[in-house]
Amino acid sequence: MYRKLIYILFIVLIFSCSKKEPDFIEPPSDRTKSLEIYKEAVEAMNQGDYFFASKKFKEAENIMQGVEDSAKASLMSSYCLYLIGFYDESTENLERYIKKYPASKDIIYAHYLIAISLYEQILDEKKDIAPLLITKEKIDFFIKEFPDTEYTLDLKVKKDLIDNQLAAKELYIAKFYIGNKKWIPAINRLKNIVENYSQTIFIEEALHRLVETYYTIGLEEEAKNAAVILGYNYNSSMWYQQSYKILNRDYKIPKIKKGKKEEGLIKRTLKKLIGN
Repeated sequence: MYRKLIYILFIVLIFSCSKKEPDFIEPPSDRTKSLEIYKEAVEAMNQGDYFFASKKFKEAENIMQGVEDSAKASLMSSYCLYLIGFYDESTENLERYIKKYPASKDIIYAHYLIAISLYEQILDEKKDIAPLLITKEKIDFFIKEFPDTEYTLDLKVKKDLIDNQLAAKELYIAKFYIGNKKWIPAINRLKNIVENYSQTIFIEEALHRLVETYYTIGLEEEAKNAAVILGYNYNSSMWYQQSYKILNRDYKIPKIKKGKKEEGLIKRTLKKLIGN
């Protein structure tokens, strides 16, 4: 009888333990939540709310489990900051991205976006040149490390523009020194253009100013050497004509007759449309 009672109680216990518990709603997994936040970020970006989108991409990155997914969210956050002109914040995030996700398939684009963010902050060449030098350094790095990418040509063009700005700055300072008869500092600035910015549009004037400055302080041989370089490379240049006259006082610079200014394409097209 006792054993029978124990058996019945055991059966009751088993069934009571196996009784289905009431259902409850489990909180969404991190992956589900991160995908929802990421989707919200994409929608905000498509609507032009880039600041909110950046915050949401950042939030998604912090809870995403996959490395590549996290990297993508991080990059999108930086891109949104770039779109609203938060270049410093974008660059800072991108540098963190490069360190945190060095194996990401989008690492080249991250480097490119840093270069572009820096380029967007370049100011007038007559002011501080530090942003120019920093941007040039980053672009030089990109061109060296990733020479065959779709972004390289764009950065090469931007590098040429930066070199022209740097050369313009050097020439501006050199002419200031010349105006104040500070010949040696002027020569140093001009030589810097010749040595480092020879592919810019300012090289011809820089060589002429060297001829002019050397001749002024009695260094005629140096003046002739600068004139030879100018004449060999730019013998049809107005600046060569000016330099030649310095070294040959009897030389008269030929006057160039100004022809009729050619009309632009838009104006010509308008004339055709109205029948004139």
